[in-house]
Amino acid sequence: MTARELVNTYGDMIYRICLVSLKNHADAEDATQEIFLKYLTRAPAFSSPDHEKAWLITVTVNQCRNMLRSQKLIPTDPELLHPPDDPAENHAVLDALLKIPEKFRTVLMLYYIYGYKINEIAKMIGTSASAVKMRLSKGRKLLADLYRKEYLP
Repeated sequence: MTARELVNTYGDMIYRICLVSLKNHADAEDATQEIFLKYLTRAPAFSSPDHEKAWLITVTVNQCRNMLRSQKLIPTDPELLHPPDDPAENHAVLDALLKIPEKFRTVLMLYYIYGYKINEIAKMIGTSASAVKMRLSKGRKLLADLYRKEYLP
């Protein structure tokens, strides 16, 4: 796959994962570039497009995790994360999602937004399926509690 095809196929997905994880446009762009460079210089031979996508998501999650560990990132104003045509009720859900810890946010995003199965997520983030199930359960509870507390009358 050429660099242009790679960006056209996976660029938006990778950038969104980075943006939700890092909460900053500039850092998300930097992480996205690093991920594409890793793909171009270190990617193994892939057995299928699904294998390629899973590898990219794994690298994306790890890149964001490394960036969060290595430096203090300055979050962007949450309003700037919303697309202009996005309904207002989606803003509250995204805002609540951004406030829960990264380890829960990542599994919720991979499961609900990108449709990965629990076993696939476990391989991507390097943990057991039972740990993913626990993070999904706790993440759903944290998200629901936060949403009720801050966004419902």
